[in-house]
Amino acid sequence: MTELTIRRPDDWHLHLRDGAMLAGVIGDTARHFARAIIMPNLVPPVVTTEDAKAYRARILAAIPAGDRFEPLMTLYLTEHTEPDDVEAGKASGLITAVKLYPAGATTNSHGGVRNLDNAMPVLERMAKIGLPLCVHGEVTTPEVDIFDREAVFIETVLDPLRKRLPELKVTMEHVTTKDGIDYIRSSGRNLAGSITTHHLIINRNAILVGGIRPHYYCLPVAKREEHRLALREAATSGDRRFFLGTDSAPHADPLKECACGCAGIYTSINTMSCLAHVFEDEGALDRLEAFTSLNGPAWYGLAPNEERVTLVRRDDPLSFPHKIDTGAGPVTVFDPMFKLHWDVAG
Repeated sequence: MTELTIRRPDDWHLHLRDGAMLAGVIGDTARHFARAIIMPNLVPPVVTTEDAKAYRARILAAIPAGDRFEPLMTLYLTEHTEPDDVEAGKASGLITAVKLYPAGATTNSHGGVRNLDNAMPVLERMAKIGLPLCVHGEVTTPEVDIFDREAVFIETVLDPLRKRLPELKVTMEHVTTKDGIDYIRSSGRNLAGSITTHHLIINRNAILVGGIRPHYYCLPVAKREEHRLALREAATSGDRRFFLGTDSAPHADPLKECACGCAGIYTSINTMSCLAHVFEDEGALDRLEAFTSLNGPAWYGLAPNEERVTLVRRDDPLSFPHKIDTGAGPVTVFDPMFKLHWDVAG
């Protein structure tokens, strides 16, 4: 196969940041994606519906002329989030989901939840009104090894929460382990998972072998090869419970290349080319549309995009920039460590 036409894809987990960084990266997403769920971990975070309304306006103002892109807004869950505000945000059509960050789990998560019991009133309201909870599925207790944090989260936080609130719809974002894949598949309903581009391609060797490579460092951190293979099998299986959430997360290079580098990998610019390569490798190009364009809308109760895009396999490798320039500084582009031939032609 050298040409593939699919419905225009969506990104169900995206970081756009704000200000100069937002202006510098939004074009790479708007060029290929119709919609994206926007993460709320700004400084300060997007906590209220009014915060989300203002942030959405800034995003819309930054979209390049001629591009059509719809940001789907989320709220940052705290132990003081008001259930009435969340319900009003959903009723207005502005709020698509609420995001749970365990405090300290990732970038700008220090204001997240430390005691889930304190957030139960809003979670109970979300279960009642059918508003999804997106979770960063890791514990942050220091005695748990960083490579085990997802599995421990499932056992000690997520499974008890789902038993307590079985009507709550939960998205396990950026699943990184076979444990996560197996848990989603074992669950009867109200649970799905997004999978990133980079976790389908790299394992932890990419970060550590041959020296520390900060531009492959992300949270959740990439795991062993057995977990990467489980993610690839799930993503390319056609299973409706798995869909694309890039977790594309730009940081200016000085914040990555330092003694305490930030977590995040920037993939928006070449995600579709990378995914087509992965699905071709797995003999599953016919399932790419399900992963990028169908399963996510179905989970979030939205119609798939009517517009189509065509990917063409070029004989010569594509050329992507090593870095993009933004007003917030240069951002290094994800290097999949293989040549890319699939081009989004239109």
